[in-house]
Amino acid sequence: MVLLQQLETLRYLHLHLGQEDLAEADLGAIREAGLTLGISTHDDDELATALRAKPDYIALGPIFPTTLKSMRFAPQGIPKITEWKKRVGDIPLIAIGGIKLEQAPEIFAAGADSIAVVSDVTQNSDPDARVRAWLQLHAEAA
Repeated sequence: MVLLQQLETLRYLHLHLGQEDLAEADLGAIREAGLTLGISTHDDDELATALRAKPDYIALGPIFPTTLKSMRFAPQGIPKITEWKKRVGDIPLIAIGGIKLEQAPEIFAAGADSIAVVSDVTQNSDPDARVRAWLQLHAEAA
């Protein structure tokens, strides 16, 4: 509850939870605070748990091997995006994990509504240019 009070004070609008956090989250308080809720998923059980929480979006990952953090899950691959999108229906699906700009068209074609990236920007020799390229891709897709 302290975290929610801090979020309200700072005027945050969105909250993303991992599965470990979701287990102890007060979903009623999150909704009452007016926060949108996103939840990470990595396997069938986690997706079922996430769907029961009625999130505003679902994240699936890692799609490819990632160096950002150690993962206990193997890369999901692009076909899993199509499978997950069928299962989540109208809930936005966010693909994350090891994704590079050049892979984005295939990921969107597979059913992802959005892509979250970190390493593709931070490990690029020109991070500013890479962000501009991602923004350009998004503008062209819109």
